[in-house]
Amino acid sequence: MALLAIVTTTDSKEAARAIARALVEKGLAACVQISAIESFYRWQGTVQQDQEYRIVAKTTEERYQEVEKAIRDMHSYELPAIYGVPLDPVYGPYADWVKDNSQGAHES
Repeated sequence: MALLAIVTTTDSKEAARAIARALVEKGLAACVQISAIESFYRWQGTVQQDQEYRIVAKTTEERYQEVEKAIRDMHSYELPAIYGVPLDPVYGPYADWVKDNSQGAHES
C-alpha cells in the first residue's frame, strides 16, 4: 500500500484548519500539516501574489479520491490545486502508522 502526501492551499488559516480537522476526523489522513506560504501564480491573465496556507495530508494512495472529494467539498477556490506526492522511501514504523490511521472513520 503506497503512501501519498496530498497537497492543497487555502486563503485562510481557518479554512486550512477546517480541512485538516475533517480529514483526520474522517480517518482519511493520519496527519495533516499546515504552513503559511507566499504564492505567485497566473490567474485569468494576470500575475497574482497572495498569502496562503499549504495543507499536506499524509495518507494512502487508495484514499486519494476520497481525500480529493473531501477537499473539493470544503474548498472556496474555483480551481483548487490538489495533488498527491508519492512518499517513497518511508521509515517503516511511520508508514505503518499512516496506513493504520488512514482507514476511514474511527470510533471515539
